[in-house]
Amino acid sequence: MNVFKTEQYRVGKALNFSYLLIDTESGEAAVVDPSFETAQVETALASSGAKLKYILLTHHHYDHVQEADSLSRKTGAKIVAHASSKVRHDIGLEDGQSVSLGSTEVKLMHTPGHTSDSSCYLASGNLYTGDTLFVGECGRVDLDDSDPERMYESLLVKLPALPDDVIVFPGHDYGKTPSSTIGMEKRSNYTMQKRTKEAFLEFMIS
Repeated sequence: MNVFKTEQYRVGKALNFSYLLIDTESGEAAVVDPSFETAQVETALASSGAKLKYILLTHHHYDHVQEADSLSRKTGAKIVAHASSKVRHDIGLEDGQSVSLGSTEVKLMHTPGHTSDSSCYLASGNLYTGDTLFVGECGRVDLDDSDPERMYESLLVKLPALPDDVIVFPGHDYGKTPSSTIGMEKRSNYTMQKRTKEAFLEFMIS
């Protein structure tokens, strides 16, 4: 029996996704990227009886962290981010390290490129990708903290190595569907098509 549950919320004018993760056996929960309108999350927590243990941040951009401090103060949940992140956090994880919700391991995958602290969280066959990978697209690499060379490693080396049936839950509702799989993105996402690093950099710049 799968004791792990994911609830997806589309919030804000930029079509952000926030996620509520619940290990139903232990009653422990986490929120991924509480950007706006966290009342929905708080209502869901109250109705489920789950206790918020962690706030998981995929990167430091304001539209993904807007309500993190407020939610942390209200619930006592610890803020988790990559160890290098400039956003305030209580727990800094390196690539491959994890936190636990009951029996469910939530592992941070450092996937820099969109920002230097960009990370995905892998839990029970689900991948919460922030702005690294969208359905049919990827995050921008022309910002102050972006690095297209590191995005190549994240997007064309690291993520494709995951099993094809891993479910992709993106940070924005920019695609044809609100979620996807690694296999589907490898087949249909034009930014994940096999290229040399040189060809990828030329493609991203153009």
